[in-house]
Amino acid sequence: MTPALEAIDVTRSYQLEDVRVDALRGVSLTIEHGDYVAVVGPSGSGKSTLMHLLGGLDRPTTGTLRVGGQDVAAMSQDQLAQVRNATIGFVFQSFQLLARTSAVDNVGMPLVYRGVRRAERRRCATEALERVGMGHRLAHRPSQLSGGEQQRVAIARALVGGPQVLLADEPTGNLDTRTGEEVMALLEALNDEQGVAVVLVTHDRDVAQRARRQVRVRDGLLEP
Repeated sequence: MTPALEAIDVTRSYQLEDVRVDALRGVSLTIEHGDYVAVVGPSGSGKSTLMHLLGGLDRPTTGTLRVGGQDVAAMSQDQLAQVRNATIGFVFQSFQLLARTSAVDNVGMPLVYRGVRRAERRRCATEALERVGMGHRLAHRPSQLSGGEQQRVAIARALVGGPQVLLADEPTGNLDTRTGEEVMALLEALNDEQGVAVVLVTHDRDVAQRARRQVRVRDGLLEP
């Protein structure tokens, strides 16, 4: 089976004024369907850059990156956006929900870009919220929800399009221990029961140890 995500000897460099920064210096990583991977490493190691590349939010400077078997180098920005929208769900530490928008409309937002009509978006979003235990909060705005509830809404938004991979950047970073445990249990249930590959970036050793595989990044390289 074609891997869900595949990076082959990718590099990513940035030019900051007169200084070149090599954030990634030749990284190869394969994410299989149903994988559960923790990406760990010190601040500035390149793990967030790697996450952005895997999610199709950025392109490598050199090397090959495939999303769902398709080489991103051959895609236009619009094509990449479409593949990303259909293949990958994102969960962020800061939730990134629209403040004045209800939970159900926040969750339905990725479907807007697929041209899904409003009634169908609402149906799909309601189902996604029910899957994460938030079916009773459809009309609530983020300010009316706890941190854990906001993260559940964010997970529902990531899942609404039926992604193959869920990328989570410090998904428990803004949550207390008990709520963080609930969120991790939810991600793991999605991985176990529905086969959604989960790739998470974390500084939390306990969270990382729950993954079936750990990938350590240091100075833009994967540690052996």
